[in-house]
Amino acid sequence: MKNIVFLTALLVFSLGNSQVFKGKGDQKFQVGANFQDEATGINLTYDYGLGDNISVGVSSSYALGIDDVLVDVTDFGDRFDLKARFNANIGSVLNIDENFDLYPGLSLSLKNFGGHIGARYFFTEGFGIYTEAAFPLAKYDDKVDLFYNQFTFNIGASFNL
Repeated sequence: MKNIVFLTALLVFSLGNSQVFKGKGDQKFQVGANFQDEATGINLTYDYGLGDNISVGVSSSYALGIDDVLVDVTDFGDRFDLKARFNANIGSVLNIDENFDLYPGLSLSLKNFGGHIGARYFFTEGFGIYTEAAFPLAKYDDKVDLFYNQFTFNIGASFNL
């Protein structure tokens, strides 16, 4: 039984011989769940590598599950956010594991100017998981938007394109 467990573990870890961020021309697509106060939703992200450790992209979120008290006061504009983003992919600099990437970054969205920090881990050449925390640095006006002008957390699947 120990040999079967060992061989299975060896096989799983040998499949993970992919570098997460390859640099210029690298493309990633991510789909996951978005969590924040008063709502949960879906998050889609696309990143494109410009250099060895730099990528740009877009991210979009839509709040699906909203607390009952807020359902009547929200419309599409409140539930939706679109961001242009810049990432510093420092997984290769940290040299933790070739399958791991850590990427702090900045974003400019419909709601605010913000920051994020994320991590990806790839199990195979084309599939991995990601997690990302985003936070506003500056809101566009004094009006407090219900969603996306607060700390948000995303988790989901990541794919090489």
